[in-house]
Amino acid sequence: MSEINVIIKHPEGLHARPAALLARMAQQFQSDIKVILGRWSADAKSILEILTLGADQGAEVCVSADGEDADQAVEAIREFVEANFGEEIIERDETGEPQELDKPDEPDHTQDQTPS
Repeated sequence: MSEINVIIKHPEGLHARPAALLARMAQQFQSDIKVILGRWSADAKSILEILTLGADQGAEVCVSADGEDADQAVEAIREFVEANFGEEIIERDETGEPQELDKPDEPDHTQDQTPS
């Protein structure tokens, strides 16, 4: 058996799209996988059960797997959760408007061009 605790950082929590992706990911493993929030437990291979947990932003969930590929399953799910379910997070100001995010400096190729 393998288990790990992870914190949901996504502003929308563990909502429909990541629940579907999580269930699809869990189905790739032979192990029995559970997502546990407080006293509630969900089969990680079931979208509906995952959604019934109501895991909001900041919730600490336990991912538990039992089987021959338990370690791999738990690690894959940990990476998925820590990557915010593969979604880009848009920061918002106090009015709810999207904030400009600092982007890495991109090279200025306009000076590389030769005049015609």
